[in-house]
Amino acid sequence: MANKQNSTAILLMHCPDQPGIIAVVTDFINVNGGNIIYLDQHVDRVENIFFMRIEWELAAFVVPKDKIEDYFSTLYAAKYQIYFRLYFNDYVPRMAVFVSRRSHCIYDLLARYTAGEWNVKIPVIISNHPDLAEVGKRFDIDFHVFPITKENKQEQEKAEIKMLRQYGVDFIVLARYMQIVSEDFIRQYPNRIINIHHSFLPAFIGAKPYHAAFERGVKLIGATSHYVTTDLDAGPIIEQDIARISHKDTVEVLIHKGQDLEKIVLSRGVEKHIRRKVLTYKNKTVIFN
Repeated sequence: MANKQNSTAILLMHCPDQPGIIAVVTDFINVNGGNIIYLDQHVDRVENIFFMRIEWELAAFVVPKDKIEDYFSTLYAAKYQIYFRLYFNDYVPRMAVFVSRRSHCIYDLLARYTAGEWNVKIPVIISNHPDLAEVGKRFDIDFHVFPITKENKQEQEKAEIKMLRQYGVDFIVLARYMQIVSEDFIRQYPNRIINIHHSFLPAFIGAKPYHAAFERGVKLIGATSHYVTTDLDAGPIIEQDIARISHKDTVEVLIHKGQDLEKIVLSRGVEKHIRRKVLTYKNKTVIFN
């Protein structure tokens, strides 16, 4: 937990590109006693949209912490058509993990979590199968099973949402959760559900992507982490990576390499989200360094 001396505010914003917009935002921080420690910006020349992530120290900032959002919204956002989100580094986001039967992704997430790599709290793991209940016991995290069928899906998702609210969950990670999340569920957590896909979307979709890749004789396999939207497997992409393969590789080798990629790419995506490095616009993301 950050104290007053090292507490910072993080502003993620986008607006129509216009002269002097950086000066407007930095002046707001400077005149109120803030010390800027990070600034990264990008202009989309096609859309004519300006994106920025800026972080500043709050030790000497004269605007009370709980008033910054209202202050900025009233004096700047409306005038310059700024869409923004404000975060604070001393708030620890709460993350739920959804799993099914495959364990490689959740073990990687929990290894990083228990090693203290991330400023996050994982209060609950939710599954549609009991197979990985031992994971919850091993890491001392509450584990709840919600069996999903076509007939009970709507009822079970309502129960899951109720539980997520009870745990105060801010965002969700689907760690090879083999269920399609409904539109109603997604609307509860817009751009706050992260999924891992076992390919470069939308290539080789389906239940056996590595078999399909093997049959095509591909030379690269990949994995994609993205935000979940109502358009299946087509949400804003956060992170991607590849591994080279050859004709010598069997399906088993492809699966092994692919699962390694899935772990790495999912964890990278989660880390960027936790560190507030991702800004979504329409169906794309701007990833700040």
